[in-house]
Amino acid sequence: MTATILRTEIRQEHDVVLVRQRARQIAGLLGLEPLDQSRIATAVSEIARNAFQYAAGGRATFELAESPEPMLLIRVADEGPGIPRLPEVLDGRAASGGPGFGIVAARRLCDAFEIRSRTGAGTTVLLGKRLPPGAPAPGPGVLARLAGALTQQGPDTITAAMREQNLELLRTLEEARERGNEVERLNQELAETNRGVLALYAELDESAQELARASELKSRFLSNMSHELRTPLNAILNITRLLLDRSDGPLNEEQVRQVRFVREAAGSLSEMVNDLLDLARIEAGRTEVRASGFAASDLFGALRGMFRPLATSDAVSLVFEDVTHLPTLETDEGKLSQILRNFISNALKFTERGEVRVSGEAQAGFVVFSVADTGIGIAPEHHERVFEEFSQIDSALQRRTTGTGLGLPLSRKLAELLGGSVSLTSEPGRGSIFRVSVPARYVPPRHSPLGLPAMATDNV
Repeated sequence: MTATILRTEIRQEHDVVLVRQRARQIAGLLGLEPLDQSRIATAVSEIARNAFQYAAGGRATFELAESPEPMLLIRVADEGPGIPRLPEVLDGRAASGGPGFGIVAARRLCDAFEIRSRTGAGTTVLLGKRLPPGAPAPGPGVLARLAGALTQQGPDTITAAMREQNLELLRTLEEARERGNEVERLNQELAETNRGVLALYAELDESAQELARASELKSRFLSNMSHELRTPLNAILNITRLLLDRSDGPLNEEQVRQVRFVREAAGSLSEMVNDLLDLARIEAGRTEVRASGFAASDLFGALRGMFRPLATSDAVSLVFEDVTHLPTLETDEGKLSQILRNFISNALKFTERGEVRVSGEAQAGFVVFSVADTGIGIAPEHHERVFEEFSQIDSALQRRTTGTGLGLPLSRKLAELLGGSVSLTSEPGRGSIFRVSVPARYVPPRHSPLGLPAMATDNV
């Protein structure tokens, strides 16, 4: 059901202001909020101005609709030439200032909007604003009350209406000025922040260069010192071997014990020197990956033969699982073997009883090798620490065994060099599982892990 509240002719420019004022008055009488009153009044004013300017006038009809939902409707109709290219106007593609300009803005201010226009047959625009809950339904009594209220208020004079519009314009300009000031303040803050960021980037670049120089100096120092230490250590190892072979005469039991102690200490130092050299090569980007095809079962066979003489405790068994089901690997067998040797050595070192089990499985283009033991285990808070250089976890077993704290960090770097990674699963008293995951087929990277161009030499 729809009932007419008021009709107003649009013949002169001040009629546009009057239509706007009537729209606000009626919206207020129907309980609309002040903001919604301003929206519908502005939308009606835009359409009425179009009718006056381009169609030499028209009429505005104010209606109250009950269905499909209570709504204030304002119908602005004219008998002008119509709006050419109406779809372009509705899409916002029409040039500003032409017929139909302002329709898009008016549509955004309304809850309902319809327009019909034919060339030479005029234009009719229907604008609607949804009424709040509890608004009166159309009926003779409601219409009479609205008419009475409008009569009591009386049509505002053009001067008063223009004054109100001017006040609204001034308020809008003041809000725009305040927003402009806020935008300017934000721009200043943004400029200051940008300057701070640029200064920070400059500091970071300088720090990065200093770190790169320090890393280069460290790698050079480790390489040079390792080379210098190798000669005397090899001499000590050779001399102790000659003494233990009795090449220069017999030794008593105490002398044999002391010579073996010297040989073990020199062997530990030699192992540390080798690890340092490997780390220096990797960090300098001078380690070459020599990929070749090999079977995982051959790799396990070599490791089994290597560790058989070292497994001296009957309380710990070293088990290599069958890996004949794994695909042929195309990677650096020596570096992969070095990673697994480090894992197995650590497992045997920190397992007093039970077993050390070495296994492998294929996973989506990767092969994952695992070394599981029944040893002392590692607390979760120390999982990352064991992969730090020269870092060792304090324990009773740790104090009885020798180590450099370089094996696991070196294993991680070697795995990354091969395009893989290492991981650890462990709990105190429940053993550990060290895993290395490498691509089944090695793909050379464009850059080394440190971001330096990959080198094809090994001359550290």
